[in-house]
Amino acid sequence: MRNFFKFTERNTSYKQETLAGVTTFLSIAYILVVNPLILSQAGMDSGAVFTATALTAIIGTLLIGLLANFPIGIAPSMGLNSFFTFSVCIGMGIQWEVALTGVFIAGIIFMLLSVMKIREKIITIIPLNLKYAIAAGIGFFITFIGLKNGGLIIANPETFVSIGNLTSPTTLLAIIGLVITIVMLVRGINGGIFYGMIITTIIGMIVGLINVPSEIIGSIPSLEPTFGVVFSHLNQIFTPELLAVIFTFLIVAFFDTAGALIALASQAGMMKGNTVPNIGRALLADSTASAVGAILGTSTPATSVESSAGIAVGGRTGFTSVVIAACFTIALFFSPLLSVITLEVTAPALIIVGALMAMEIRKIDWSRLEIVIPSFLTIIMMPLTSSVAMGLAFGFILYPLCLIAQKRFKEIHPIMYVLCLLFILYFAFIV
Repeated sequence: MRNFFKFTERNTSYKQETLAGVTTFLSIAYILVVNPLILSQAGMDSGAVFTATALTAIIGTLLIGLLANFPIGIAPSMGLNSFFTFSVCIGMGIQWEVALTGVFIAGIIFMLLSVMKIREKIITIIPLNLKYAIAAGIGFFITFIGLKNGGLIIANPETFVSIGNLTSPTTLLAIIGLVITIVMLVRGINGGIFYGMIITTIIGMIVGLINVPSEIIGSIPSLEPTFGVVFSHLNQIFTPELLAVIFTFLIVAFFDTAGALIALASQAGMMKGNTVPNIGRALLADSTASAVGAILGTSTPATSVESSAGIAVGGRTGFTSVVIAACFTIALFFSPLLSVITLEVTAPALIIVGALMAMEIRKIDWSRLEIVIPSFLTIIMMPLTSSVAMGLAFGFILYPLCLIAQKRFKEIHPIMYVLCLLFILYFAFIV
């Protein structure tokens, strides 16, 4: 087992990997609660979506761990489940069964692009400075999510965002958890992020902000309402509206995953030069999870950026992913325990992990304006638009344009021209 996952080469251990896996699971377990709530608004059975969410996470995470040896979790994407429900089903009036079929078709296309190594080729040709910007941008994005989940920042119609109510009990719990975690980390305590989450949970229970579960074991809801419905609606996808939806799923999921994999691989120290080892296998695992998830009954899964919490704890191999998958399996049977994993508990971890990922910003060449402008906008647009793909879009459009303005045409890979044009068309006709 140690040889299979290359423990010695990556300087890790069973204890370190297990702690990382549990930490990542705790950071993304909220998806088991939130995903059914969001997709049920599209008319889907929430119980079936819960089971489909867990099974998709188990399958996708095991695949990326065993095939690619990545310490990463795969789970239904928060952005894409909202797009599925509010834009496609409610906004466009498309039945959830048909929309889910669109997710399935996008997943199959993903698989074909991965097998043909087209996705791998695109990720490889992304300029190194943009890769650093992607990693840093996701860091800012994760911190923004953590601050919002903890109530430290709130929406404001005049200034867009402003400071939250710091005297609110739940916000105070997040602040206390943040302080505890920071103190442990700066004192060099291994697993400080994980221990911070546990201590915050215990404090929340003591003061009555987190409910103590009344039961431990719960029944697993049936998949019958959603399982396999995509195969009955394949003849309904060839409409202009749904083809546009499929294209949108492809673009957003493709670049969300690309950005997340680049950032997480960089954080884990896996990048070698400008390449990520086994990136093709990781992409195949992710795309397979997309198709499988649609069959089971959930919107598009993606590489979870919350995996950065486990990597920060020390996750370096696919054994971390095996532990994450095991935790999701246990969660199927112990669903009542999920009530203790609140947004306030995970907020400190996301804030700190975002700061750690943002350290990649120092590697960007800030002395060259043609690098600074696309890199900066790649970074800043991720938290401001709540989308990794949108940040990438700005970078992929502006980077070649800046070099073209300097008449450095030969330094631009032909695929970058294609991506630039693709995103311009995306902004013009889809967004």
